[in-house]
Amino acid sequence: MDKTINSSLRSWLPVEKGSDFPIQNIPFGIFRTGVNSPHAATRIGNTVIDLFALAEHGFLEGLGINPGIFNFKYLNPLFELGKQSCRALRKQLVLIFEDQNTAARDRIMSENDILFDEPAVHMLLPVKAGDYTDFYSSLEHATNVGIMFRDPAHALLPNWKHLPVGYHGRSSSIVVSGTSIHRPKGQIKPADSEMPVFSPSRELDFELEIAFITGKKTALGSSVSTADAEDHIIGMLLFNDLSARDIQRWEYVPLGPFLSKNFGSLVSPWVVTLDALEPFRIPGPVQEPEVLPYLKFKGDHNFDIHLDVFIQPEGQHETRVCHSNYKFMYWNMAQQLAHQTVNGCNINVGDLYASGTVSGPTPDAFGSMLEIAWKGTKPVKMPDGTERSFINDHDTIIMRGYCEKPGLRVGFGEVVTKIMPAV
Repeated sequence: MDKTINSSLRSWLPVEKGSDFPIQNIPFGIFRTGVNSPHAATRIGNTVIDLFALAEHGFLEGLGINPGIFNFKYLNPLFELGKQSCRALRKQLVLIFEDQNTAARDRIMSENDILFDEPAVHMLLPVKAGDYTDFYSSLEHATNVGIMFRDPAHALLPNWKHLPVGYHGRSSSIVVSGTSIHRPKGQIKPADSEMPVFSPSRELDFELEIAFITGKKTALGSSVSTADAEDHIIGMLLFNDLSARDIQRWEYVPLGPFLSKNFGSLVSPWVVTLDALEPFRIPGPVQEPEVLPYLKFKGDHNFDIHLDVFIQPEGQHETRVCHSNYKFMYWNMAQQLAHQTVNGCNINVGDLYASGTVSGPTPDAFGSMLEIAWKGTKPVKMPDGTERSFINDHDTIIMRGYCEKPGLRVGFGEVVTKIMPAV
């Protein structure tokens, strides 16, 4: 068993009960302080650990990693070293910070540039995503949308159970948690109008998603098999794919979403490695009909990740509107990457691949307001007495995700954004 995920491990750094970031996690992110340039970091409990400073003080010698790798504004150079190097780094970090290593504790505590309280730092976008694919891989979500916009008998399009449907998104508008997003403007076609009008979106929505990051590039013309896919995947993070449903409804035929999806998508700041998620693997749904050979796979590629969405009106308490789970995903990451590359499409380090809305089989697990409020027919009541069919100006959307089993919890933290009025 990989020692880094042993549930009996403890750190000499304080970790509160129920923390997403025990020593078994060791995620990777980018942070800065008021005086430092961006550095790569990891986190244990509420302590952010500067990997550049840690390396400069000699704690990471023997790994063959130049300390300068940690002195960039993105994690791409670190991930380019390969999955084995990142795995070795995680193991070294566990050795340094496990509770029995009092010598490392005393040395690190004597320095003033290695450890930082999480509230005192500013987390940055963890990777530079040159390309971004948004999949549509939740059977429940696709079925719900099909029922609403077509009919129950033809909810799924003919291709849906034969391939992981996806589209090319806009990577420039992917931003880190904590970034406020202005309500988008565009063409919408009101139900009572024969012609479209130009207007701020009246149906702004969230989409609860999980994204994975590739840490290994391929050559144009080559393909990645389902068996090899996870060798190319470094880790995962939370993803809020904001959507303007009214703009989308008018524009998406015949080529799919455009302005309705590219005005702001948010990621959580910590990349949680597949190594840390290993204890939470779980079989995915049975796929029928049988998939084509290049999409067949062995082993478990789904993960038991609890996912919650909250809406917080300005000045009010947050209200949970969704409790879903990544285990419901019909198409898994290995299949998504295999399909992405089967035609010879090359991939790069730092590319981001979103799951599509993660909806479960019950209404409380629906991963978007479109489904939760069912096209506005079942609005959700907030603590202040107001109702939500979609997101209002000054609402804050909070998504959290975590895996948990007896004695072990590994989480993603949260991805947060406040919706500001259109400008």
